[in-house]
Amino acid sequence: QVQLVESGGGLVQPGGSLRLSCAASGLTLDYYAIGWFRQAPGKEREGVSCINSSDGSTYYADSVKGRFTISRDNAKNTVYLQMNNLKPEDTAVYYCAKTGGSYSLPPLEDDYDYWGQGTQVTVSS
Repeated sequence: QVQLVESGGGLVQPGGSLRLSCAASGLTLDYYAIGWFRQAPGKEREGVSCINSSDGSTYYADSVKGRFTISRDNAKNTVYLQMNNLKPEDTAVYYCAKTGGSYSLPPLEDDYDYWGQGTQVTVSS
């Protein structure tokens, strides 16, 4: 059974940092591109970042470029999202997801077939 489990969310002050983890079971993550999405209250889910399986190339939405870093640890079957200089507008539920095959950039939800349950990130003073 394929499972993706996010962790690492929480409450942080503006300018702070968090590292989200996406741990997989039932599959080998390094065979797939992995994406991070987020959904703020009243807004559509948006693709934030993704990392390619073959060459490790990465994508970042303009809103997080220079502040977020995606990485993978294949030995731990885990993908991370390091988030620095967090802003109140980063407040959202963050989800990781695996692609079903080919995928587009910016990340599109329809390209991803397995999703985690989400982890809440709240940036507030």
